[in-house]
Amino acid sequence: MRRTVRGMPAAMVVALSAGLLTTTAPTAHAAAGATLPFTSVEAESATTTGTKIGPDHTQGTLASEASGRQAVRLSAGQRVEFTAPRAANAVNLSYSVPDGQSGSLDVYVNGTKIARTLPVTSKYSYIDTSWIPGAKTHHFFDDARLLLGQDVQLGDKVAFQATGTQVTVDVADFEQVGQAASQPAGSVSVTSKGADPSGNGDSTQAFRDAIAAAQGGVVWIPPGDYKLTSSLGGVQNVTLQGAGSWYSVVHTSRFIDQSSSSGGVHIKDFAVMGEVTERVDSNPDNFVNGALGPNSSVSGMWIQHMKVGLWLMGNNDNLVVENSRILDTTADGLNLNGNAHGVRVRGNFLRNQGDDSLAMWSLNGADSNSSFENNTISQPNLANGIAIYGGTDIAVKNNLVSDTNALGSGIAISNQKFLDPFSPLAGTITVDGNTLVRAGAMNPNWNHPMGALRVDSYDSAINATVNITNTTVTDSPYSAFEFVSGGGQGYPVRNVTVDGATVKNTGTVVVQAEAQGAATFRNVSATAVGVAGVYNCPYPASSGTFTLTDGGGNSGWSSTWSDCSTWPQPGQGNPDPDPGRNLAKGRPATATGSQDVYTPGKAVDGDANSYWESTNNAFPQSWTVDLGSSYAVRRLVLKLPPSSAWGARTQTITVLGSTDGSSYATVVGSTGYRFDPASGNTATVALPASTNLRYLRLSVSANTGWPAGQFSEVEAYLTS
Repeated sequence: MRRTVRGMPAAMVVALSAGLLTTTAPTAHAAAGATLPFTSVEAESATTTGTKIGPDHTQGTLASEASGRQAVRLSAGQRVEFTAPRAANAVNLSYSVPDGQSGSLDVYVNGTKIARTLPVTSKYSYIDTSWIPGAKTHHFFDDARLLLGQDVQLGDKVAFQATGTQVTVDVADFEQVGQAASQPAGSVSVTSKGADPSGNGDSTQAFRDAIAAAQGGVVWIPPGDYKLTSSLGGVQNVTLQGAGSWYSVVHTSRFIDQSSSSGGVHIKDFAVMGEVTERVDSNPDNFVNGALGPNSSVSGMWIQHMKVGLWLMGNNDNLVVENSRILDTTADGLNLNGNAHGVRVRGNFLRNQGDDSLAMWSLNGADSNSSFENNTISQPNLANGIAIYGGTDIAVKNNLVSDTNALGSGIAISNQKFLDPFSPLAGTITVDGNTLVRAGAMNPNWNHPMGALRVDSYDSAINATVNITNTTVTDSPYSAFEFVSGGGQGYPVRNVTVDGATVKNTGTVVVQAEAQGAATFRNVSATAVGVAGVYNCPYPASSGTFTLTDGGGNSGWSSTWSDCSTWPQPGQGNPDPDPGRNLAKGRPATATGSQDVYTPGKAVDGDANSYWESTNNAFPQSWTVDLGSSYAVRRLVLKLPPSSAWGARTQTITVLGSTDGSSYATVVGSTGYRFDPASGNTATVALPASTNLRYLRLSVSANTGWPAGQFSEVEAYLTS
């Protein structure tokens, strides 16, 4: 079922090429991203008997939330087979199953089925956040991990096969997990205080007693599963240590919840698995909620199925969060809000966050002298990969961010305050050495996109010095750098320098300027720009101009989009970044009528097995799709499900087009089109060379096979 919950808004306004996920990026001075203990392989690059989906950047589609914007759908009996990229004895799989379903995948190593299966479930997916403007049902993917019980070597074959439930496989992380660590001398084991490593009994009090007994020392969490039924508080001057995140596992949705601590808390080397299936912003459903206190650390942790990994308030000065995994949170991965000084968040891996993956929010006081460094972030599905909301002297360095969605950019430097009292950006904001892949998204509230890297004077002018250096932007679906006053007040963006950037294959422009102010660009090189170098149209239009100063060394983006009355669409310019794309896929569709669950959107969902069917016995019926902008469409491909159960039939169809959605003209007159499963149940319609339309309408007046209009897919192409 869909989960819709009520809550209070939190900081909300949101990459990796097919094949192996590596931890190095193409920058000359440093590697971007974390040094990871695993190597990832995309399902779309593996061998499969299933169906590849994507690429797609349309909000609300399964492929748009996938790593690489592609995945593989498996029906019962179908499999995806990975070639192991390294020696490994464990795998973590990112996957999705239909809402309300659960099941398992059989696992094969070199063709032999192993005894262990991999459970899959929709329990932690399909999140609705109706109080967040522009949000749709999201958070489609989840992660499941498995110790294989044997070693595989480089080049071995590891396959996952669907048994009953349809499973969409996204990416597999292969890892060589070492032996469990031994108990440190002098530590206090939670089992000595009565903790139950079977996971059946309640170990909450045993953990509390061990913490009290080990003040100044180490609480040891041996291998096992431990259930906590309430959060821990009063945690200070102690180390909580496990045998490794694959061995020592704590099951709770609220691990530490405390408003203050004297500090000296060190948490390391175990997993905390939550049971958070909704996002309720007023609930402290977090691994850490509040404060660990000064001079604390978190390292080597596996944190999954929480609302937020770390929601940090109060005094967390000099905190270090490093070398940890934060997966499948319904909101932020980590958020520092207010008065965090000298914090270092580095070397972490974050996937599938339902809000900002990493955020600093200067509420109640300015975060200062803090940094996000060498983190790898994949698939934040509602907000930004990294967001800096206010603060003084902040650094964002050498991070790798990919596949942002809906309401966010790869990196956002912003004065969006959300609540008061708020401390705007001040001092020097350093954004250096970051790599952004397929970052940026179409903002449904603005009806135009967010860039891969956004500087946003949302609630007040940006007067800090913002230095953006040594940036790599690859395959942004829209723009590389955006300067905007997102609240619509026209506040200026000042004192920005972009020095040293490599931009490859942007869907629209390199620079998207929508605020008054100024920025200097030096040594910014762009190739395969989708439309033009610059979109410079401040909003509101009367708010003033944005000045782009050429500091020298720039190349490949000298042109300017000339029409501020329209937003450029990917592919409108030359070269087209994807001339073969289906313009209709994932676009809004309507119809004069639908039969039961066979709704208009089924004809543009990328799945030829689902279909639209009009109201029966009521010809003529029409189906319409909004392509989002006017295109010179040359060819339509009309499909019915390829199954032989769909007998051959002829549908009589008129093709109409419109540029404004109100006045339609006939493009191709009434014609009978034959659909035959022997030839794929597909019909192709050639459109005149003079055709230019945004709204495509198909009017069906007859069908020899059923008394209704029927399409499983309607595809529109620029190519003849």
